[in-house]
Amino acid sequence: MTVEGTLYERLPDDSVRCYACGHLCLIRPGRRGICQVRFNQGGTLRVPWGYVAALQADPIEKKPFFHVLPGSDALTFGMLGCDFHCGYCQNWLTSQAMRDSASDVSIDFVRRVTPDQIVEYARRSGASVVASSYNEPLITSEWAVDIFKKARQAGLQCVFISNGNVTPEALEYIRPYVVGYKIDLKTMQDKRYRQLGGVLDHVLDGIRLAHSLGLWVEVVTLVVPGFNDSSDELMDAAQFIRSISPDIPWHVTAFHPDYKMTDPSATSVRTLLRAADIGIEAGLNFVYAGNLPAHVGDYENTYCPKCRELLIKRSGYAIQEYRLTAQGACLGCGTAIPGVWSEHPEEVHIGGWGMPRRI
Repeated sequence: MTVEGTLYERLPDDSVRCYACGHLCLIRPGRRGICQVRFNQGGTLRVPWGYVAALQADPIEKKPFFHVLPGSDALTFGMLGCDFHCGYCQNWLTSQAMRDSASDVSIDFVRRVTPDQIVEYARRSGASVVASSYNEPLITSEWAVDIFKKARQAGLQCVFISNGNVTPEALEYIRPYVVGYKIDLKTMQDKRYRQLGGVLDHVLDGIRLAHSLGLWVEVVTLVVPGFNDSSDELMDAAQFIRSISPDIPWHVTAFHPDYKMTDPSATSVRTLLRAADIGIEAGLNFVYAGNLPAHVGDYENTYCPKCRELLIKRSGYAIQEYRLTAQGACLGCGTAIPGVWSEHPEEVHIGGWGMPRRI
């Protein structure tokens, strides 16, 4: 289930240079890239196509996107493989399938589909957004773009949920089709990033570039006790985001032990609220605390940065109140709120449980 890739360069010795992610792998004939799913077959880069290993409809707030069509459902698809190897990955059964034998069961999740079928599943589920997530979507960009083309033709919006280890080539490739790009900022320490398989500067550059290209960017930091939860490091992260734009939403989310990282305790409410407070102190206009619904107070909600009017009240992934105009402005003072908003606020889904549904 592969096709020839687009994001690569042929070299004279039949090697190829892959441009899907920041590793920029030089792949010799018969070898694979770091992600293990892009490989060189006789001087041609073969890439995954035509299957999913995960497919689910769930609230877009779960991605999390809080400033992209709140109340909408996103049909989210994923494949196998990743260019990182995070020890706390919650999707490790699919993301680490090509490098960890413990995830061999993931092959049972694989099913063949076409882009047209994905769009039909979105329609049937009532989703207005299609999202590429679960494993790292950059390494399967060609598959995602083929789906996104069909989705946009059908009137659906598309978003990317990524670790941010991106290249200019990959961003330019997906940019015509996506309205939202969520990036994980896992730590502000390069040494820590390298333990996860990445490079800090690549991710920082990815955030800058995505924003400069006009994509709507939201940044997520999973706050892991003993790993990235010092006040100094959290302030560094918040100030970096602020240096690009104070309007980029920053989601600080709670860690729970998973996969290989079972030693740290789960993130406490106190720690998560401290992280969110740091974001406000750094001058960010939109800071959210996630994974601990009903325990983080106002940090679930969206407020006008000018008049402090409550604009969107949330409970977990469900919208309880929505007070934006069709132009995305505050009903109280008229301030334009950055984001991608519904042109029909009266149709925004209010209430419900905000639960995912397997397709």
